[in-house]
Amino acid sequence: MKHLPYLVSVVLASSFVSFAQPAQAQVAYGSYVGVGPTVGLSDGGQIGGVLAFRYKLLETPVSFRAQALVGQSTAVVPTVSYDLPLNWQTDAYLGAGLVLAGGDTPSPVGNKISFALQPGVDYVVPNSNTVIFGNAIIAFDAYRDGGGTALSVQGGVGLRF
Repeated sequence: MKHLPYLVSVVLASSFVSFAQPAQAQVAYGSYVGVGPTVGLSDGGQIGGVLAFRYKLLETPVSFRAQALVGQSTAVVPTVSYDLPLNWQTDAYLGAGLVLAGGDTPSPVGNKISFALQPGVDYVVPNSNTVIFGNAIIAFDAYRDGGGTALSVQGGVGLRF
């Protein structure tokens, strides 16, 4: 009889364990911040740097993205993208947003506020928090003196969070 309290506690503990749901692994959702080079291909060409940010919405194929392109001048490009998973590690996407640029000296994507499209690819290195990204930004009516389309290409390495 003196072992009865121990037996009751073991039976109760095992009943709680049997009703508990098994743990489920979940895919990483892919939000990250990254850095890399950018190349402006319009208006004589320009080389600079990019700071990229992606916030992936849970359970939907939509992400909020922002990139700061630093060259002769700076532009910030916030976009909303539709993400198409190609496999467990790779997403292709198409984003639409604005180029927020100003000043007389053009950035890699112009010097005026303009509409932008952003196609790209994100690749998550397996078994790590590292993301390799690459994209293009196509800015329409991007220059104060004469409009025109600006094109930049950027890529880099990011850290998932």
